[in-house]
Amino acid sequence: MNRRPRRNRKSVAVRNMVRETILTPDHLVYPLFLEDGKKVKSEVKSLPGNYRWSIDKMLGEIESCIKLGINSFIVFPHIADKDKDKVGKYSYSKKNFYLKAAAKIKKEFPEVCLISDVALDPYSVDGHDGIVKNGKIINDETLKVLQKMSLAQAAAGFDIIGPSDMMDGRVRAIREALDGKGFSDVSIMSYTAKYASAYYGPFRDALESAPVEGADIPKDKKTYQMDPANKMEALIEGELDTIEGADFLMVKPALNYLDIIHMMKDNFDLPIAAYHVSGECAMLIAACQKGWLKYEEAMPETLLSIHRAGADSILTYFAKDFAKLYKERK
Repeated sequence: MNRRPRRNRKSVAVRNMVRETILTPDHLVYPLFLEDGKKVKSEVKSLPGNYRWSIDKMLGEIESCIKLGINSFIVFPHIADKDKDKVGKYSYSKKNFYLKAAAKIKKEFPEVCLISDVALDPYSVDGHDGIVKNGKIINDETLKVLQKMSLAQAAAGFDIIGPSDMMDGRVRAIREALDGKGFSDVSIMSYTAKYASAYYGPFRDALESAPVEGADIPKDKKTYQMDPANKMEALIEGELDTIEGADFLMVKPALNYLDIIHMMKDNFDLPIAAYHVSGECAMLIAACQKGWLKYEEAMPETLLSIHRAGADSILTYFAKDFAKLYKERK
């Protein structure tokens, strides 16, 4: 036998020398849930180990993450019902606690990368990412709100705007709005291939943002999020977002869509992001709590598979735990 692949696996030193894929905390983005108020740290029951934080508590959490090597964060707001309406006006209001919190984070930690969420669902009484009229999601009218939301977020200090709405043309609309107001350095991380997935449940629990039931309200998001059966459609979305001015292309979810991540990496020169979503994380947590899997082994292997598939950056609720483990093993 002239070829014995096992020779390159015979020791830790050799395995480290020939390892093809290296994952570090620099590749990870930590999602955080923000709630108005003070001294709030409320666990999301369907996503153990994750919390809704008030800004005073979130600043401490961010500081602890920085010490572990996590420097990128995406923040999602939990909006009270009193601040919701049909068109999401609170999303760009000067009274919005989300915008005030972003300014505080950037003042306290100017070196971190802070990513926003741009969509109507946290702010909408209907629970949809766009404006609902007569049982339909109105695309172009929604774009105007997304532009206002993006400008308010850029002014608050967000480094990267994250449109998660899946409206047609939103990247161009946001890019034009940002450039027109002098925010040409603010990036766009587009949710390019966001699928109508069954794995978003814990996230919607955290924000209480699921579509509401009503005669004139679509029961799901399938008219704007992508069909899980479709693959080549992701290339159409990727091409449009690239032309319209995106700086990152995202695939969401990650684990059930590793083929999409790989395809996007092969076809586009932009950095590829992948969102390791709440349901994917919750399944692994539950299996580990049952003793069926070992968390310290399964968790990093899961993240490594996403990176190996082609994701340059991974949004994951495991970011802090991975960073702890990485520091211990380094």
